[in-house]
Amino acid sequence: MITEQVWIVDDDSSIRWVLEKALSNANISVGTFHNPEDLLIALEHTQPEVIISDIRMPNIDGMTLLGKINNQFPHIPVIIMTAHSDLDSAVNAYQGGAFEYLPKPFDIDDAVTLANRALTHARELKSKTQHNVPSADAVGIIGAAPSMQEVFRTIGRLSRSSISVLINGESGTGKELVAHALHMHSPRSASPFIPLNMAAIPKDLIESELFGHEKGAFTGANGVRHGRFEQAHQGTLFLDEIGDMPLDIQTRLLRVLADGQFYRVGGHSPIQVDVRIIAATHQNLEERVTSGDFRDDLFHRLNVIRIQIPSLRERKEDISQLAQHFLKQAASELAVEIKTLHKSTLSYLEHCEWPGNVRQLENICRFLTVMASGKEILMSDLPSELTVKPVTVKDSNGSWQDSLKKWVDTELSTGKSNIIEHALPEFEKVLLESALKHTQGHKQEAAKRLGWGRNTLTRKLKELNMPD
Repeated sequence: MITEQVWIVDDDSSIRWVLEKALSNANISVGTFHNPEDLLIALEHTQPEVIISDIRMPNIDGMTLLGKINNQFPHIPVIIMTAHSDLDSAVNAYQGGAFEYLPKPFDIDDAVTLANRALTHARELKSKTQHNVPSADAVGIIGAAPSMQEVFRTIGRLSRSSISVLINGESGTGKELVAHALHMHSPRSASPFIPLNMAAIPKDLIESELFGHEKGAFTGANGVRHGRFEQAHQGTLFLDEIGDMPLDIQTRLLRVLADGQFYRVGGHSPIQVDVRIIAATHQNLEERVTSGDFRDDLFHRLNVIRIQIPSLRERKEDISQLAQHFLKQAASELAVEIKTLHKSTLSYLEHCEWPGNVRQLENICRFLTVMASGKEILMSDLPSELTVKPVTVKDSNGSWQDSLKKWVDTELSTGKSNIIEHALPEFEKVLLESALKHTQGHKQEAAKRLGWGRNTLTRKLKELNMPD
């Protein structure tokens, strides 16, 4: 579909006319919108190369529009137009992801020059993306959940930066995928991305693995070995499970980050490197700092920007899309027909706890691609790790009524009002989730076990924004 190169959105028709005329005279095709709502609808069908937006508009202002565009279409440069009185807001927008801002009143030639710069940037980014950057879908970074959208937004905001990033998240949430996306969407994308899992390397080999060694540095060192830092020169070094790094290696890492140089094991000549560090952990590093297991100064060097990856149970609305992706991927790897999930099977999967997170779901999909007998995956095809309920030990410290009473007392003592409006939906949500899990996703049986009618259960699912 052919679309204009530049879209302009401004509720002032004279501004739209002037810009459209100037850009058209510069052989730049233009589309115009008098409100952001129409532009957002148009974006769902096709996208321009550049967007120029006013900052002050009714209903949706330019800052809000910028956030929405960066969220869904981070590859589109956005130029913010602003009056001088809005300059602080424009600077904030620039820091938040705007390509540039254009102060009013503007010089026509400046506006055309800026539009051409943005077009050049968009085309360079597109070329780089086509050759170097896998799509989010290709690397398994999928998610419509708000928590994942925030992760995508952060990746977009860091796309021009080589700043250090610390990624937190449970095992299996996809921390390395996010690190790889940060690298591929950075100025270092043409250089190496070198991952290293600290928990997978014996402690006595970590130093050599990171910094390399000279010939004869120790028994078995029969030649010079380049470590991961040298391999990642001008690129990115991803240190997974950084919380497991021994203290003496932390000290050496801190020195490299401070000086940009290190010595190989057994070496006497300093080696200069230019490396971006992205670290990840499932542990609470603040607690490890307090306990003396992690250096405070190293923590602060790594913790410049922090990204929190949500667990799969916190983004269950993404399970359907993730499962489809992994089933398609597994079918392609194994050269077999793609299998689909029966509605009741999907409903059950959406109510599982997923302690292994996205990695567990991926492995389950690979298992089902091999083991499910039919094209459609039924409840009976699921492995026992999902269907056999773990034995739970009853809390001997009190009943659920006691816990509820403590919660109510706490809420009231802090001066809160209308607590029933918050508590009742949460109470009903717990009932629904537990009943559906117990009945393996069968709504009629779940409604019966709860003492509701089927229509009541369906209505409650809709009211509570739960998967239907």
